[in-house]
Amino acid sequence: MKALLRPARQETYEKVFRIVHTGLVTNVLLAVACAPFLAALGVVRNPLASWPFFAALSTLCAPALTGAFRCFAELGEGSGAVLRPFWDGYRGAAGRSMVVWAAGAAAVSVLAVDLAAVSRTGWGPALAPFFAAAAVLVVAVVVAVMTLLAERRDGSVRLRDLVRPCLYLVARRWYLAAANVVVLGLAVGVILVNPVIGVLIVCSPLLYLVWATTRFILAPVLPSRTAE
Repeated sequence: MKALLRPARQETYEKVFRIVHTGLVTNVLLAVACAPFLAALGVVRNPLASWPFFAALSTLCAPALTGAFRCFAELGEGSGAVLRPFWDGYRGAAGRSMVVWAAGAAAVSVLAVDLAAVSRTGWGPALAPFFAAAAVLVVAVVVAVMTLLAERRDGSVRLRDLVRPCLYLVARRWYLAAANVVVLGLAVGVILVNPVIGVLIVCSPLLYLVWATTRFILAPVLPSRTAE
C-alpha cells in the first residue's frame, strides 16, 4: 500500500508532460496543415456524396502525416521537440508523400467504383471481399511507405524501393495492417462527425497507435539511428 502511495519520480512527470505536449501540439499542427481539407468539410453538407473531390483534396494532408510521424519518432527517442521535427518531416517528404497518397487514393477510388458496379450483379457478394481486402492492402501500404519516409532523412531512396518491402511486410503481418485500417477508419469517422474534436483531441493518439504498429511491421527495414 505504501508503494502505491509513494510519489512518482520526477522523470515520470517529465515523460508524461512530453507525451501530452507532443500530442496536443501535433494536433494543432495537423489542423493548420490540413486547413483546406477541414474548411471544405465544414462547407460541404454531405462529404460522402462529394468523395471524389475530398479524395483529391486530401492529398494536401499527406505531408502533415509524415510530419506527425516524425514527431512521434522524436518522442520515442526522448525528445520533447515538436515544431522542428514536424517541419522537417513535412518539408523533407512533401513531394513523395503526396505522390504516394495520390496513388493510393486513386487505387482505392477505382476499387470502390468497381465494387459499386459489381455489387449489382450476381457475382457481387462473391467479389466484395476481394475488393475490400485490396483496398485495405492499399491503405496499409500507403501508411507504411509514409512511415518510412518519415524515418529516412536523406531523401535519396526511390519510392519503388520503399513500396516493395512495405508490400511484403504488410502482407506478412496482414492482421496488424487490418487493425491499423480500422483505427484510421475510426479517426476519419470522428473527424467527419465532429472535425474540431477529431483533429484537436482524438487525431494524435490514434495516429500514434497506427504509427507504432506500422513501425513494428516494418522493423526489418527501418533505418538504424546509429548509422545516421
